[in-house]
Amino acid sequence: MTLRLTQEQIERYSRQIMIPDLGGKGQIRLRQGSVLVVGAGGLGSPATFYLVAAGIGHLGIVDSDRVELSNLQRQILHATPDLGREKVESAKEKLRRLNPEVEISTYAVRLDDKNARQILSGYDFIIDGSDNFETKFLVNDVAVNLGKAFSHAGIVRFQGQTMTVLPGQSACYRCVFREPPPPGEILNCQQAGVLGALAGTIASIQATEAIKFLIGMDEELLTDRLLIYDAKTIKFRTVEVRRNPQCVACGEASDPGVSSTGKLNEGKGNL
Repeated sequence: MTLRLTQEQIERYSRQIMIPDLGGKGQIRLRQGSVLVVGAGGLGSPATFYLVAAGIGHLGIVDSDRVELSNLQRQILHATPDLGREKVESAKEKLRRLNPEVEISTYAVRLDDKNARQILSGYDFIIDGSDNFETKFLVNDVAVNLGKAFSHAGIVRFQGQTMTVLPGQSACYRCVFREPPPPGEILNCQQAGVLGALAGTIASIQATEAIKFLIGMDEELLTDRLLIYDAKTIKFRTVEVRRNPQCVACGEASDPGVSSTGKLNEGKGNL
């Protein structure tokens, strides 16, 4: 049976439906689509907010943390009264208030080798909003193995970067970065700080990529390109990247069981 939009849905999403490249058919595709967001923090908060506002059918959120005072400068789904609450529950409450039509599934767990495949397999598109390299490589390897398209992003201080991966078609995260850096070589947000508004800029791009994927705009996705944003100078630049035939995740000799803890290629990158 063909899904039809109700009059209320037509009014709610009217500004999207008016877009020629989206229209009513695109809105229906959004209603039929699902996105998993890894992390309900600086990137995950604005990404989930815009996805739910856009009217996707099913949203999943993975995060094992609780809300802390230092989160509130950038994690816009959480507020002072939420301190101590599980982030996934705090996020779910705000998102349901925004759009009660969207089905929201929460996973108050840390994504790891044991649960990643089961969780990611239930969604059409993945947004990686994690804040550590172990999880980023894990998301990449599992998503590539499952054939799930996903958006990578990272932020620190005034700098942000993002790229989209279509497994089997474009370069993956491990093609570009190969392996996690040695502990302490690269500072994270907790160590180096991050501008809150930067998270909103990069996460909005991730949400846009998810929406474009769900409505079938694959050719316009941010694939084989790493978008780098400097919030201090308000400058964007794009670095072309390419698939690595020897990549252990997506290359010709890739190992289906590889994870962030597996044997990795040597080298620093494939820009």
